[in-house]
Amino acid sequence: MSPTSLSFGTSGLRGLARDLEGQAARRYTRAFIRHLRAVAPSMSGAVYLGADFRPSSKSILADCALAIAQSGLTPVSCGAVPTPALALHAQAQGGAAIMVTGSHIPADRNGLKFYLPSGEISKADEAGIVAALDDAPVEGPAAEVVDEGAEALGRYSDRFAGLLPAGALSGLRIGVYQHTTVARDLLGDIIGGFGAEIVPLGRLEGFVPVDTEAFADPVLAPLAGWVREHGLDAIVSADGDGDRPLLMDGEGDFVRGDVLGLLAARHLGARTIVTPVTSNSGIERVEGFDRVIRTRVGSPYVIEAMAAAGSGVVGFEANGGTFVGPGVTARGVSLPPLPTRDALLPLLCALAQAMASGTTLAQLQRGLPLMHALANRLQNVPREKSLAFLDRLGQVPGFAETLFGDLGVSRKAVIDGVQVWTGSGDMVHFRASGNAPELRCYVEAAQEGQARLLLEWGLRKAAEAVGT
Repeated sequence: MSPTSLSFGTSGLRGLARDLEGQAARRYTRAFIRHLRAVAPSMSGAVYLGADFRPSSKSILADCALAIAQSGLTPVSCGAVPTPALALHAQAQGGAAIMVTGSHIPADRNGLKFYLPSGEISKADEAGIVAALDDAPVEGPAAEVVDEGAEALGRYSDRFAGLLPAGALSGLRIGVYQHTTVARDLLGDIIGGFGAEIVPLGRLEGFVPVDTEAFADPVLAPLAGWVREHGLDAIVSADGDGDRPLLMDGEGDFVRGDVLGLLAARHLGARTIVTPVTSNSGIERVEGFDRVIRTRVGSPYVIEAMAAAGSGVVGFEANGGTFVGPGVTARGVSLPPLPTRDALLPLLCALAQAMASGTTLAQLQRGLPLMHALANRLQNVPREKSLAFLDRLGQVPGFAETLFGDLGVSRKAVIDGVQVWTGSGDMVHFRASGNAPELRCYVEAAQEGQARLLLEWGLRKAAEAVGT
């Protein structure tokens, strides 16, 4: 096969849109269907499709539909819907699904997220798809596509109908940062349906990538001003495909994703938490859970650990995307498992907890025994440069000690990237993004000011090391 930017990362196939459009999307779809027939022979005859608002997504969805039809199955389009809405609808119908999205990465990139009838694919499934991939072209006329967008959105909305009591959010004034997320209308409809007053904000045309973990990004700069201007209790949003939440409290501060996931787990009465190593190290100190299971970064690892954890398990990533396993209830009613990231669930749970406790989101967060954690990334860093830096940091004797200098090095961990604890107990975690050419930096410190200084220091040191 010819060289390409396409590869499987932390959540699906990703690469440059120009490399995915056309035959590549068709061939990967055909390979997925071949793998499906081997591992899910009882699946329905339909494959469900969704897409974000990227300029390339519509044509890639058409390529996927063509390959589905040429493989003898029926392509069903749900249109521009959140990824969890697509996954839920396909799962309920006993079908597979493909979401065309690059999530939060730049607009010139795109990707495919694959779903078995049972949920998001595993790393073993990724290997099976690659093994079924070949160079033979997929040709044929444009496929006739069944439209079930309204059904998918309705099913997803219904999932939350009994999550909170009627009027549970009455009295709240909530801004919805709409930008170009496919969840922009649903967020207002569902949160407003529980009584909150909704203020639409920042609706954009085209596509703008929003990384819900990169709070310092210029695209998020207006949010704190909107809180003050409109007298808001919070601003909610999501990334491009609606599976990573964003929440700013009434004091103009962002609520971290791992805090949102933690609040969701607590609201749902989870007994077990599954979360990656990038989530706050203080989670183990939070009372009310039987155990906390740590994984590598990426939804397949979280889902795999959840499957082995038994009943009453909720998973979440540092970005706040929250997964529901078996045996989870909401107000005494079973919440069906959904083994894929969801942005709306943790937002609703956080707002509801603040209201039920008679406190603000900011006070709710301050009451948790967590470290002050921040994250950002260096963009346009080739993956090979990131990996070379991480290899030196984790394996070359003396390199970490030289890099950290007077901060000191008390210990290191090499699970996913490299975590380094300083002499004072603060932590810096470097890892290469699995979805984009980025080197990510996560920090934790006992004090917020120290966390900000440590993040600036980490990004500067990493930039020097990789030559950006």
